Amino acid sequence: MTTSKIPLEPTLPRGAYLDAAAFVAECAKIFRSEWFCTGRGAELAAPGDFRLHRLAGENVIVTRDRGGQLRAFHDVCRHRGTELVSAPDPESAAEIRCQGRFPGSIRCPYHGWTYELDGALRSAPWLDGQLGECKSALSLHPVGTEEWGGFYFLNLDSHRRPGTKTLAAQLGPIPARIARYSLEELRVGHSLAYDVGANWKVILENYNECYHCGPVHPELCEVVPAFRVRGGAGLDWDSGIPHRPGADTYSMTGTSTRASFPGLNEDERVKHKGELIYPNLMLSLAREHAAAFRLWPVGPERTWITCEFLFHPDEIAKADFDPSDTVRFWDITNRQDWDICERVQRGMHSLMFEHGYYAPMEDLSLDIRRYVSERLARE
Repeated sequence: MTTSKIPLEPTLPRGAYLDAAAFVAECAKIFRSEWFCTGRGAELAAPGDFRLHRLAGENVIVTRDRGGQLRAFHDVCRHRGTELVSAPDPESAAEIRCQGRFPGSIRCPYHGWTYELDGALRSAPWLDGQLGECKSALSLHPVGTEEWGGFYFLNLDSHRRPGTKTLAAQLGPIPARIARYSLEELRVGHSLAYDVGANWKVILENYNECYHCGPVHPELCEVVPAFRVRGGAGLDWDSGIPHRPGADTYSMTGTSTRASFPGLNEDERVKHKGELIYPNLMLSLAREHAAAFRLWPVGPERTWITCEFLFHPDEIAKADFDPSDTVRFWDITNRQDWDICERVQRGMHSLMFEHGYYAPMEDLSLDIRRYVSERLARE
């Protein structure tokens, strides 16, 4: 019996979404090797402010030095390997394990070795005279860090492997496409966090198509009816997606009294834009707010997600600032997405599932297949 070829592109195979070995490979060749969006720089405003993150199995300290430059280091003392910062809950899935402020230096709790905020060894009790010029070789192990759009990104491989691409090279044309939103000027007005039982790629594939919007997001499609037309095919994301008549933003009412971001063009003042910045940043851009999603892969079937709502600081400063209408709208939409992603994850455990398919209107979802395959093939 001859079976005709199914005219649909296959997804990645089953194991890419379920297997621990696949996740370990992604940690090595994606999460440690690519620029990984980790936080907002404004949250580390003063010298000594720090956050402890756990990225692809490594604890990383991010702080500001005395000159205001963002620095990042592996959380390991050069003397005996002691953790310099102790997380209250080492098993937490949250992207921020702990945060605080160093009192002008970073001191190891074991033998008192002390480091400057730029990572240089300042003193080693009873050893300074013996170490002499060797102290410069005992700085904290650095982690690559760069900033764009108010976000800071980490790259665990940038100091270990010469020739690692820059953040600008990874971002490509995206900054130019959304430059008028001036993301670096915005501030966090509210944030939500979710612990999602799904592979990070399932979540990105879901974000990268609107075939599901009609069945999954009735509230969203009331504000943006174009999402349920022809399965979301043919949407022009470059110029933006129109709202229903009388609506101009993502909120329960489709409107907002907040002023539009200064500098937006005509399309951007009435339409919605979105960007997916691999491997872990999703941006949804309205005329007066931006929703920024950072994915934190915890394991092959678990992803921590932070959703931050960015507003112009002038709006946040107003006495009547209230983002609840927008936050509630997004929380409903987000939970619908996470629920369907978890159902996908559970369904893939079936013995009958070998791989899925991409429908024609899901062509952007093919990006994750190419993105992952190309990077796992790297030496």
